[in-house]
Amino acid sequence: MADSVIRDPGLAPEGRLKIGWVAQHMPVLNEIRKHFEAQRPLEGRRIAICLHLEAKTAYLAQTLAAGGASVAIAGSNPLSTQDDVAAALAESRVRVFAWYGATEEEYQGFIDRLIDTRPHLLLDDGGDLVHRLHTGRREALPDVIGGSEETTTGLTRLRAMEAEGRLEFPMVAVNDAYMKHLFDNRYGTGQSAWDGIMRNTNLLVAGKTAVVAGYGWCGKGVAMRAAGLGARVIICEVNPVAANEALMDGFMVLPMREAARHGDFFVTVTGCRDVIRAEHLQVMKAGAVLANAGHFDVEVSKPDLERLARSRRRVRKNVEEYEFEDGRRVYLLAEGRLVNLAGADGHPAEIMDLSFAVQALTLEYLAREGSRLGKQVVPVTREIDERVASLRLAALGVAIDDLRPEQTRYLKSTEGA
Repeated sequence: MADSVIRDPGLAPEGRLKIGWVAQHMPVLNEIRKHFEAQRPLEGRRIAICLHLEAKTAYLAQTLAAGGASVAIAGSNPLSTQDDVAAALAESRVRVFAWYGATEEEYQGFIDRLIDTRPHLLLDDGGDLVHRLHTGRREALPDVIGGSEETTTGLTRLRAMEAEGRLEFPMVAVNDAYMKHLFDNRYGTGQSAWDGIMRNTNLLVAGKTAVVAGYGWCGKGVAMRAAGLGARVIICEVNPVAANEALMDGFMVLPMREAARHGDFFVTVTGCRDVIRAEHLQVMKAGAVLANAGHFDVEVSKPDLERLARSRRRVRKNVEEYEFEDGRRVYLLAEGRLVNLAGADGHPAEIMDLSFAVQALTLEYLAREGSRLGKQVVPVTREIDERVASLRLAALGVAIDDLRPEQTRYLKSTEGA
């Protein structure tokens, strides 16, 4: 713990309980941990993690350390770090640089502390660690073998860097793995975003109108869960294909300038900025609740909220009230940051079991193959995806069919029926 920078070591007992709880509900990662402890595939590797620092992330860090790695971690969002978990993790073989409510200067300082460890492998969430390495800490680049990215937002930044020829090492697109985005983004974000909204507002969802901005995998999950809670759902999109999909899934599709008049809850999941801005705020009904489930706190324009409001006050934990000149009040949750992590506990443990299993096996793959992958964004291998899927089924006691030899030959042949 002497090398760590945390808020309060005395909080560790509660953090240990949280980590122990999620470990009981992450059977895939438990199997991978057994493999890591036996084989030590990360022996001698230094790993830097920039992720939302809560219990599931802590257990991933401990799993990587069990594989022989020297692990250091910082939070990827100032409001998602849980100080009790950080304290408990710092008691183990993991260096921790994070605390809840970090200032921008502290947040960047924690990332620099990660880079000071001269990592060989990176696990990033949103791209801040990779961005800092490329822009301000290039002296550490020669040590880096490669890394993995957890989010859609981070991959957008990485692909822009790759297109501009600025990416200096391979980054594996973990977010795009089937066993990540099909489950984490849809079922994880869908449940945890509404968990954050309901936990912080204690308001009824049934019978109200939920406006979901963005109909990617995360938006699909948020919309599906809103409908399951009894809400009428409106989707806002810029992609005509996604808009058609939303229509066929039974949702109304409107531009935000029209949807803004109808919504009781607004959830942004686009990865873009200023999705909700002054022109929308000016027509919202009184009492509208604004939440963001995208990575950065730019999807709801906080400058526009500040400019339009005649007063602002905190009315509940993680709930800021903005009162406009005409007396209408709207409410922003968790400072416009990820409502499911800044305002709740993040995705369910069973969901993160899949995502973090992909991460752990990807880092093992990078330790072995990273030097041959080139300076590019690369996909997760099919073998990793299928291994995680098989481990999950085995943990659930679910069996599936196997192809018979003649079926395999048929599928590989050019023969007809």
